[in-house]
Amino acid sequence: MRFPDTYFITGTAYAGKSTMVKLLAEKYGGIFCGENYHNERLNGLDPAEFPGLTYTRDLEDWHDFVRRTPDEYEAWIDRTSKECEILELRILEDLVKQGKKIFVDTNICVETLHEISDEKHVLIMLADPQISVSRFFDRPDAEKQFLYRLMLEEPDPEASLANFRECLKRINSPECYEAFQNSGFPVLLRDDARTPGQTLAIVEQIFGLEANI
Repeated sequence: MRFPDTYFITGTAYAGKSTMVKLLAEKYGGIFCGENYHNERLNGLDPAEFPGLTYTRDLEDWHDFVRRTPDEYEAWIDRTSKECEILELRILEDLVKQGKKIFVDTNICVETLHEISDEKHVLIMLADPQISVSRFFDRPDAEKQFLYRLMLEEPDPEASLANFRECLKRINSPECYEAFQNSGFPVLLRDDARTPGQTLAIVEQIFGLEANI
């Protein structure tokens, strides 16, 4: 199935993806699908079909989450990303029936995006991979601060934090960054000198939305 009136933004963390999706949905009266919007269906998932997504749902001791090795964390992220894609596609098939533009901060991989969309409806937004590691706990997000507190509770908090940073490095590697750059879709790099409004104008131009107002 193709999604001709759906606009996908993917890329790295801290690139502004969800901010742009939210601003676009507000301006064009569309449907906003922000970061991890698939979580709305998390409670109804079968762990046999979605072991990655239900791992956190069914986790009894969250300290186990932060104690995983980089290898274990990377494998979980890879598995969960594939599951997110399956779930997102199911959700989008329902949303298109509303007949509105849809703006998505997506987990769908670029290979699948080439199959279901085109370069006028997909944008890659990138930030320096190191930002995702060095600034992970800078945001006041409840989830991030919860994880931070868990690591401070570990017998060796510094070792726990160092281990988690290594986990983050694995999933924000230069190789992943380069793969996005060479995906064949338009790329927009993070620029702290731009205002959100200026970035929005660039994104609109890439998507060809300005002419459709």
